[in-house]
Amino acid sequence: MDTPLARRQFVVLLGCTAVGKSALAVPLAERLDAELLAVDSMQVYRRMDIGTAKPGADDRRRVPHHLIDVAEPSEAFSAARYVAAADAAIADVSSRGRSIVAVAGTPLYLMALLYGLFEGPSADDALRTDLRRRAAEQGSAALHAELARIDPAAAARIHPNDLRRIERALEVHRLTGRTISEMQRQWSGPPRYEFRAIGLRRDREDQAHRINARVRKMVNAGLVDEVRRLLAEPMPMSEQARAALGYAEIIEALERGTPIDDAIEAIKIHTRRFAKSQRTWFRRVPNVCWIDLPPDRESDAFIDAALDALRSC
Repeated sequence: MDTPLARRQFVVLLGCTAVGKSALAVPLAERLDAELLAVDSMQVYRRMDIGTAKPGADDRRRVPHHLIDVAEPSEAFSAARYVAAADAAIADVSSRGRSIVAVAGTPLYLMALLYGLFEGPSADDALRTDLRRRAAEQGSAALHAELARIDPAAAARIHPNDLRRIERALEVHRLTGRTISEMQRQWSGPPRYEFRAIGLRRDREDQAHRINARVRKMVNAGLVDEVRRLLAEPMPMSEQARAALGYAEIIEALERGTPIDDAIEAIKIHTRRFAKSQRTWFRRVPNVCWIDLPPDRESDAFIDAALDALRSC
């Protein structure tokens, strides 16, 4: 893709959930005269604020943010739609002579933006009808268990309630004999945008501690009430929105009448698994300048280290 952005004008900031990307992103954008592009499959949804850890109002006043609050929770939102919207945002920012800092939390969206969309087989209506029948009879967890046997990597990053993505992963395997994880690893060729990348990482014990603390903070901030409000809206949440980390577990507890405390523990477990999947995906991004963050230190204290890393990239 032809783009007016020079390499030094497009920075990717990546790292696992709760590592501290948001804390560093705003001061980094200010120092680079940049605007922020959220690469997150759930921050696109309006009113899904607490569970997606959206940037606060103060941060959004300090630096313009793009691709946040662009869809209703009742809508499906695909990687293709994300790339189209991100391309438009990038063109707008570039036309004003400013740089981009892409804050990457959803690896699939990042790879689609940088290298193009994964080209899988076309949908098979008969196969999908059969999968949906099985889901209705046995529950989506049964299909997720089948996916876990076929493609453990995909099962680790797809929530058991996310029937749409489970269905697609099983469909790809049935039609091609290959797993969707294998096929999605085959991005190659030049990137759609020239970029520099900074990665933030912590040791796994510190990462797990921060994830647990973030979940507690979300619950204390009113995550359960936020979910209740979303469920009470006139238009039902889409399958994709319902499957979001933090939301899926609370929804299941509310609808089944199971303890909220059990749902909170499930959120912690699923988020730690998601972080593991993120680490695997982010290894595919070339030439990342990694910054190792020590325990009990926030990432914004490392703004000078990030700028030094960019100079060497």
